[in-house]
Amino acid sequence: MDLNKIAIVLVHPDESRNVGAVCRAMANNDLKDLRIVGKREDYDEERVRILAIHAVYIWENARFFDSITEATADCTIAAGTTRRRGKKRSDKLLLPEEFAATASNITGNKSDEGSKVAAIFGNERTGLTDEELTECTMGVTIPSSQDFGSLNLSHAVQIISYQLFRQSKTISPGYTPINLKRLDKTVQTIADSLQQIGFFKVTGRQDMENFWTAVLSRAALSEKDAAYIEKTFTKAAGLAGKTQSGQNQ
Repeated sequence: MDLNKIAIVLVHPDESRNVGAVCRAMANNDLKDLRIVGKREDYDEERVRILAIHAVYIWENARFFDSITEATADCTIAAGTTRRRGKKRSDKLLLPEEFAATASNITGNKSDEGSKVAAIFGNERTGLTDEELTECTMGVTIPSSQDFGSLNLSHAVQIISYQLFRQSKTISPGYTPINLKRLDKTVQTIADSLQQIGFFKVTGRQDMENFWTAVLSRAALSEKDAAYIEKTFTKAAGLAGKTQSGQNQ
């Protein structure tokens, strides 16, 4: 695994000291890419530095975004950490070690191969909301006590980061998977093609797009894979259109 391709994303964290502790947890596991959904000025620089200690460079290089979608646009998968399965994730929550294995296959071992992976952590009080989870392409859960299951933000980051660190020597996939911004083009082509042949109503399109984004992001498509899928759906829609036109004559 190339740990330089792992991004830790914090979504509107409340406490500046927690951000500092996250920086330290990341540094413990050779992770450097911190992204925050929020504004830098919302955090107390001194409180961040107190907990970050020698990992303050991670805070200094942190990037800020307006949404999870923007923060993960250059990643192949966006994994949201959650204790709540949600209505659409009953069978799709990975354990930390399973997520680490998936991430290892996507990032590769060399700088000139593989793609980026994001691990996303919600606000300390609420975690990731259902709306925020829809911006993620998979879910990861950290098993904990039924009586007291809530983890401190930095502790959750430490657990996930440690699993990623342990996977840092695994075999690479040998190619560069496309990122989520590029994947959106493939998903739009699929949705356009299915809508063209009347497969679903316009009101069902968003659910269909969410489904294909989740499935294809886990597949870690290459550019060649994505282009082939687009060609297949476009051609199928074209053939369906010709058939329907012939029947109407």
